[in-house]
Amino acid sequence: MTSCQRDNSISPNDSNFETINLKVAFAQINPIVGDLIGNTKKILDIITLNSKNCDIIIFPEMVLTGYPAQDLLLEAQFIKFAQNQLNEIADSVKYCIVILGTIRYQDNMLFNTAAVIENRQIIRYVDKVFLPTYDIFDEDRYFHSAIQIEPVNIEINGEKINIGVHICEDLWDSKYDINVLQNLVEKGANLFINLSASPFSLNRLEDRIEIVKTKVNQYKKPFIYCNLVGGQDELVFDGQSFGINSKGDLIHVCASFKESFEIIDLKNENKAKLISMPENEQLFSAISLGLKDYFYKTGHQKAVLGLSGGIDSALTCAIAVKSLGSKNVHGFALPSKFSSKHSINDAEKLAKNFGINFSKISINNIHSQFLDSLSNDIDVRTSSVAMENLQARIRGNMLMTISNQINALLLNTSNKTEIALGYSTLYGDMCGAIGVISDLNKSQVYSLSKWINNHFGEELIPVNSITKQPSAELKPNQTDPFNYDEISPMVESVIIENKHLHQLVKQGYDKDDVLDVLRKIRLSEFKRKQAPIGIRVSLKSFGSGRRYPIINQFKG
Repeated sequence: MTSCQRDNSISPNDSNFETINLKVAFAQINPIVGDLIGNTKKILDIITLNSKNCDIIIFPEMVLTGYPAQDLLLEAQFIKFAQNQLNEIADSVKYCIVILGTIRYQDNMLFNTAAVIENRQIIRYVDKVFLPTYDIFDEDRYFHSAIQIEPVNIEINGEKINIGVHICEDLWDSKYDINVLQNLVEKGANLFINLSASPFSLNRLEDRIEIVKTKVNQYKKPFIYCNLVGGQDELVFDGQSFGINSKGDLIHVCASFKESFEIIDLKNENKAKLISMPENEQLFSAISLGLKDYFYKTGHQKAVLGLSGGIDSALTCAIAVKSLGSKNVHGFALPSKFSSKHSINDAEKLAKNFGINFSKISINNIHSQFLDSLSNDIDVRTSSVAMENLQARIRGNMLMTISNQINALLLNTSNKTEIALGYSTLYGDMCGAIGVISDLNKSQVYSLSKWINNHFGEELIPVNSITKQPSAELKPNQTDPFNYDEISPMVESVIIENKHLHQLVKQGYDKDDVLDVLRKIRLSEFKRKQAPIGIRVSLKSFGSGRRYPIINQFKG
């Protein structure tokens, strides 16, 4: 780690704007973690097709290995293979400079690095300084921090350029004791290039642009930000790479939620207009990409889900059709004697609207046989909870069996509010390979469902599924025991903002209600530990970024 400390003495002259004659290409691509050969091919194809049309091609953070590679980074063969593939890439670089994210091993230390390649040679490695260990990030487990901070000195078109290459978290240096960008400026940097693998959350693009504009206004240097795109397990990377000139003007934004190769001229004085995407469209696009890539990258095509006629399974179905195509989605209504006729009709209507495969199979006979088989030893009928959960587990068992038979993955349809409060059945409605809407609270589920109908201009999701009182329909006249309009934001305050009892009461919530919610969240941890991974779209989801013990008696 460099010994340079924060120094706020630099105040560049406002008229000293850097203008650079340079054509820079964003190679915003979607790699697959661990697919070193496939990722190499994708990188080489871009270099081969475009290297004569620009001066620099920039790829995102760890694009060669995929991000996050997790414990693959502990395997010596993986590290060696990555270096061999990087050498193969370097040998193809003839006509421009390439900067790409990868890993490097030196002196028993592994670094998250940017390789700078020119004339078939790796002329520099720029290592990441700040290794985030919060939320879903765990980089300090694998990497060492950069030993030095130095710009990369190159010559293009007869002009000497000192590039302040840095990686993702290094941009957010105000949280740390070292100011990476200021160090780079002090050593002559006149252009910033950031390689990122920054996951999606709502309105994250605006946050990135704001911090970059702050840096540009401070140092009067143009800034290129290249972000990863694609889904990886629970994470979604939204792309949306961008460039800002030395005057602080946004001059380009790349596509959102898809691969993009775009070239910009840093001499261009034309401003780009940032068109904000509505929040529901952001959520729909992010979850759809996450689900699509989860299937594609794991080698699956077909999905199975249970259709209850309710809002959660309806929204999950809509996203599945968007991600996988209607022919690959198989919906099953599994009614019991407690299922209402309108719920069955809503499920059938939903399937017809989206053109998916649909079947209806009653669970009544199986349910009766199950109860009869147990009756000699234990009478399940005496327990309402056991009776209800049995129905959910029968459905889960049937759906898992069907998915095995047709080589499909089962989609979990639980929402974040239910998961938080434990309003779900282990090995029942919690079954599935991936939680499609598990990071959407119940209020967001309703809002996004309405948006889908409005956006596509027709009633794809039956209005009755949106307007009726939510119910698991596991016993007569049952409705969900929550006021979701009130409890959803309370749960979000606890999970995302980490608010405690006194803060929530001060916010206006009833003390007994808050205590009940906190108790349910705490006691349901054992269920969440066994839940499928879910696609993350918020600042705090139930997944790798939230780690609470199952045995936990703290009630604060």
